[in-house]
Amino acid sequence: MKRSNYTVTDFILVGFTTDPRMQLVLFVVFLGVYSMTVLANTALIVMICSDSQLHTSMYFFIGNLSFLDFRYSSVYTPKILVTCISEDKSISFAGCVAQFFFSGGLEYSECYLLATMAYDRYMAISKPLIYSQAMSIKLCAFLVATSYLGGFTNCSIITKRTFTMNFCNDNAIDDFFCDLLPLVKLACGQKNGYQVLMYFLLASNVIAPAVFIFASYLFIIATILRICSTQGRLKAFSTCSSHLISVTLYYGSILYIYSRPRSNYSFDSDKIVSTFYTVVFPMLNPMIYSLRNKDVKEAMNKLFKHKISLLLSRCRDNFSAGYCISRRGAIVFL
Repeated sequence: MKRSNYTVTDFILVGFTTDPRMQLVLFVVFLGVYSMTVLANTALIVMICSDSQLHTSMYFFIGNLSFLDFRYSSVYTPKILVTCISEDKSISFAGCVAQFFFSGGLEYSECYLLATMAYDRYMAISKPLIYSQAMSIKLCAFLVATSYLGGFTNCSIITKRTFTMNFCNDNAIDDFFCDLLPLVKLACGQKNGYQVLMYFLLASNVIAPAVFIFASYLFIIATILRICSTQGRLKAFSTCSSHLISVTLYYGSILYIYSRPRSNYSFDSDKIVSTFYTVVFPMLNPMIYSLRNKDVKEAMNKLFKHKISLLLSRCRDNFSAGYCISRRGAIVFL
């Protein structure tokens, strides 16, 4: 990638605040959220892989979504934690490029993956008799791979265009990570062509998948309305509720930031919204798909019972039964 004419060796991440006490508070908050993100997504992936009843296309996509969320959060959060407790707020030019590319690629991939999950729900509800045959493992793997390919291909275009601009105003990014709008703010020269490219990529990566999801749910709603029993309608809708919540939160956040006119941009409010979909949302996703899902709850109970039985069995080989139970109780509640 050809560097811009104005030599920029690094950028300064302004972050949320310069108050040391507030930075320490933010460090604790982000560390807690990131820890929950890693644990929740890892646990969901392990449950899906270990329980044969969850080896369906729906849970295949949910597992890939959890894997994507884990990596997506890992692109941002470690650097945020460092800047919260370090006096050095800088990020190298190459580091900024890498963060921008991987975060954008994963963000766009998630947009496509959520659209793929909407198609999966459409097939499950509208065509239940051929659902298992139609949504084969090969097709599911192909759709996931296509989501990643589309996301990273489009992101490579915007990354190259962004970091070949001239950064002549300043090197202080008014955000906690290398994001599109703060970087465009630092650039000088003609930006109209870049704005056209940005809106084209917004349309192809966000608007088009959102329209596809909307169309899928129109067909789903039409199918649900043809179901005679109220219980059947509720059961059909319950299989889509988690996905609808996830789509609303994710697409709503992205569209709020990137679809507004430049005159309405507010970097302070955008920081809060971007924090939600980059840091908080990856933590919420596994909760959305597990707490509202009966199959996942059953798989979780079976996994816990299996682990408890293994631990008790090992204890009985070495200690008395009463000592084992007390030790196991300590492990459970720690």
